[in-house]
Amino acid sequence: MTNSRVRPQTTRTTAAARRLAAALVLTGGLVVGGAFSAQAAAPAATGSVSTVTLAAAPAAFATGVQAPTAPQAPVAPEGTGSVSVDINGVDGKPSQSITIIIALTILSVAPALLLLTTSFTKILIVLGLTRNALGLQGTPPNQVLAGLALFLTMFVMAPTFSQINDVAVQPYLKGEKTATVSFEDGSKPLKEFMLKQTRPEELALMTKAAKRDLPTTREETPLTTLVPAFALSELRSAFIIGFVIFIPFLVIDIVVSGALMSLGMMMLPPVTVSLPFKLLLFVMVDGWGLIIKSLVSSYAG
Repeated sequence: MTNSRVRPQTTRTTAAARRLAAALVLTGGLVVGGAFSAQAAAPAATGSVSTVTLAAAPAAFATGVQAPTAPQAPVAPEGTGSVSVDINGVDGKPSQSITIIIALTILSVAPALLLLTTSFTKILIVLGLTRNALGLQGTPPNQVLAGLALFLTMFVMAPTFSQINDVAVQPYLKGEKTATVSFEDGSKPLKEFMLKQTRPEELALMTKAAKRDLPTTREETPLTTLVPAFALSELRSAFIIGFVIFIPFLVIDIVVSGALMSLGMMMLPPVTVSLPFKLLLFVMVDGWGLIIKSLVSSYAG
């Protein structure tokens, strides 16, 4: 009897609890839905997001699924603008990184510039021909001849290098000139030096080989034509000087060879006998001094 009475009571209590829970869920859904509607109304006025309806909010709350919201439109950047690269620093001077890159680039092309735009090639060839005329194969060594030619080149090119530094390098490092203007101003002293040492025949040859019109003046010759023409002129001058140096030593070899033939000493190499006489003659006339003086004076004026 007791169990039969308790069950209806329990059933009634469970039903009442369910109705109370449903009422609370409905009330909470209305409250939250009103909050959603209030939040959605303000953005709807500005046109940035869509409005969430009041009916959808309680359903979403009741099912436990969040209502999807429309994605916000990306904000457009102010102004179009453009990307630019400036190699100079804040004060207008080239940055340290750019200076290092330029220095490394110059060092990488320095051998070509040294050989084709300075007096190094001519001096080195003349010194090498002098050693061959004496009959010495490894004395002085190549390192000594190259070092002597390098320092003589620095001596000959010192006025030109100083002018390039004054009109191009220092103004660029101070930010007074751009890289293009500095290159144009710096190439003028170098072109002036090369034009003095270049024959018109070589200039005409290279201009014709490049299928270009002859410039009205020598100063208008482009570097692409002037550099090979200058190199050809330097080679020609070096061989002429070498020929003059060979003549006295050749005479000594002929005299020694004739003397050995007359004495019947045909098995003795003439070079072995003539070498001391050539060295003696070269030292007595101060051969190295005469050659260096002739090389330096050929670039004067």
